[in-house]
Amino acid sequence: MKKISILGSTGSIGTQTLDIVSQYPEQFQVIGLATGNNVELLAQQIRTFRPQIVAICNESHLSTLKTLIADIDYSPIILTGDEGIIEVARYGDSQSVVTGIVGCAGLLPTIAAIEAGKDIALANKETLIAGGPVVLPLVEKHQVKLLPADSEHSAIFQCLEGVRDGGLRRIILTASGGSFRDLPTEKLASVTVQDALKHPNWSMGRKITIDSATLMNKGLEVIEAHYLFGMDYEAIDIVIHPQSIIHSLIELQDTSVLAQLGWPDMRLPLLYALSWPERIYTDWERLDLVKAGSLTFSEPDHQKYPCMQLAYAAGREGGAMPAVLNAANEQAVALFLEEQIGFLDIPKLIEKVCDRFTSQNTTTPTLEDILEADGWARKEVLNMKEQLKKDPKFVAIR
Repeated sequence: MKKISILGSTGSIGTQTLDIVSQYPEQFQVIGLATGNNVELLAQQIRTFRPQIVAICNESHLSTLKTLIADIDYSPIILTGDEGIIEVARYGDSQSVVTGIVGCAGLLPTIAAIEAGKDIALANKETLIAGGPVVLPLVEKHQVKLLPADSEHSAIFQCLEGVRDGGLRRIILTASGGSFRDLPTEKLASVTVQDALKHPNWSMGRKITIDSATLMNKGLEVIEAHYLFGMDYEAIDIVIHPQSIIHSLIELQDTSVLAQLGWPDMRLPLLYALSWPERIYTDWERLDLVKAGSLTFSEPDHQKYPCMQLAYAAGREGGAMPAVLNAANEQAVALFLEEQIGFLDIPKLIEKVCDRFTSQNTTTPTLEDILEADGWARKEVLNMKEQLKKDPKFVAIR
């Protein structure tokens, strides 16, 4: 039985991981749970999975949580705040930590888990995007496993099983195209938050669904693939695949191409990250290629989706620039979700913030450098938002 802790237990990744635990109670035991605000769902999870330790980031919900679980017959450790989540990440004898916290907020808990010797089921791509130069040396130092738990990088990881060193030539990330893949570019200026949240294939959290609509998620995945698999950016491509049946591909040195296929279901990469190197039998719906029908592919439209090129540029720049890109995107997406800016303002703000960033430490940033860059970028977006209100042309895309 593998003992696991889950960061972001009430979100999309967390609830699907707990679905797996419910289906395979003989395979997995929950040691710790951490979440942000959803106190009612956390209370239900405590009753069902009986973790040893829990944390809720928003301290104002503590009394409500204690009331909701007052009648249970055991007493889990209950912590609050960012430090509480970090403690859950490194607590006890859990062997693997699922990092389902959205955004750069997952970086410090992930580092804490690595330093405590926990394997990481990485569903929080921002950990590597912002903190790759710090995280990867820690993974090597503490001899832990960093296993991708999102569909694209899990697909690459699975395809690479058995491929010898030097055999990989190119990575091909597939993208659904997001909510607006069939919408003409000229109509993007008037789309609403609700329009952007209607993903055609996947059920995900609000932030990542917006990232999918801008295709920033795919740009961020390019940076993550660079860190996970050691490939140059010139050898990482994106292709639009609306059906989301092929989750990504690799090209080998002899031009052979391997792909991993399956229905759009986040439980598959999560299960593999938790059970690797084993394969656990499931009774989930099996892929029927006849039912899936035609699989189509097209080149991404960089004019329609400038965020992809911004991500490539930040990745090539290196240092703390990916952290700036990520933080600017998180803040801009938050503003869009609050209906304070328009959809097309997201890439405009990101580009302007990246253009303004300067750092002396461009090769090996420290954790302090990364956190400083992250905080600076968020403030810059908020400052620029005010200027954008006064002059919409202020951050026009070049």
